[in-house]
Amino acid sequence: MNRRLLVGLAGIGAVSAYASLMAVQALVFDPLAAVPGSTLAQIHGELRNAGNDVTRDITSILVAAAIGFSLAIATAALGLRRRLSPLVMIEIFLAILTLGGVVAWGSGFALGMDIADTYMTTGGDHTGWAGVLYVTSLVSLITLAVVAVRAALRSRSMQAA
Repeated sequence: MNRRLLVGLAGIGAVSAYASLMAVQALVFDPLAAVPGSTLAQIHGELRNAGNDVTRDITSILVAAAIGFSLAIATAALGLRRRLSPLVMIEIFLAILTLGGVVAWGSGFALGMDIADTYMTTGGDHTGWAGVLYVTSLVSLITLAVVAVRAALRSRSMQAA
């Protein structure tokens, strides 16, 4: 199998898994953990009764996840079409995963704050799944830095030879 294709598929898979977990964490896991004993329907109903725009909150999370998925597809397509090196494709996918930490925090903010305000809970994450996302982003950032430094050193040694 073509290395670019393999990197593209792996990158799409990694970013899709991240985006999916981000959405499920913000839409399901966190609300249920913040309001134990309630169903999502009960939570959403109470949020609406308090005057919150739950549809907007949910839509913003789904849009953020869709943008991540779209960036992964675009990266793979661009990599294959423009014949980018697998290393450059890996760097782009790592950058997307790195930025996912900021997106994960921001995308669930509105719904999380609505829950916190309505139920008088803390506004922070209520499950460990958010931590999985943040650690994944941190590992991606470190890996991106290592890959970039190694590529720069390799390029420099090739120019010197």
